[in-house]
Amino acid sequence: MRTKTNDTTTARGREAEGRAARYLENCGLRLVDRNFRIRGGEIDLICRDGKVLVFIEVRQRSYGEFGGAAASITASKRRRIVLAACHYLAAHAAGDCRFDCVLIDGDQLEWIKNAFAADD
Repeated sequence: MRTKTNDTTTARGREAEGRAARYLENCGLRLVDRNFRIRGGEIDLICRDGKVLVFIEVRQRSYGEFGGAAASITASKRRRIVLAACHYLAAHAAGDCRFDCVLIDGDQLEWIKNAFAADD
């Protein structure tokens, strides 16, 4: 059973992903999928940037006291994203891909292209 805190956190996460998706679409990317999940990993947004498939992690932090949104993307988190991306690529014929991040710290949104590689 979800608690009120978890529901609020989930709602904030959905809101952040929606904001990121709108921003990326305004920048010319085309949204392909949202919240692709496998056992052991998840990808928040999957977009197309021309012929490139882009796996996007969205991180939001209201306060920077624990290092902000960027600091929350740990090596373990990156491995889980790469695992999910490998499953997605195996199921969908796709060419080149990259891993981007959209970081939301308070009201500031930052899009980092090629934030990490599959072998990081």
